[in-house]
Amino acid sequence: MDFKIDTRDTFSVITPDSETITVILTGELQATVEKMRQSGSLNFIVDFQNCASIAEEAIAELVSMHQACYSKGGSLVFTGVNGKIMAALKADETDLLINVTPKMIEAIDIISMEILERDLFGEES
Repeated sequence: MDFKIDTRDTFSVITPDSETITVILTGELQATVEKMRQSGSLNFIVDFQNCASIAEEAIAELVSMHQACYSKGGSLVFTGVNGKIMAALKADETDLLINVTPKMIEAIDIISMEILERDLFGEES
């Protein structure tokens, strides 16, 4: 699977080059995120701008990836989600379990706010 990866100061953007979000794609995304985490990246935006549909079984994998990222002190936001994919996420309320934004700027805002929250709560300890 091909991914375009754009690494910035506080986060990395991963853009899959696939028409459909499948279990195979989400597995490779998880492996890519884990490899990047080991090299120091903690915060990720997955941009689904090239994806037109999602396989039903891939939805649970997005939730799993989201939970794994947060359990390790990082952030994960999915963006560029079209109406068909968003409808699939809303069908079983997955959109309430993961961070999903329609636009990149909103994803960057979520990452920035979560970094700030972790910094603030870390100083209070």
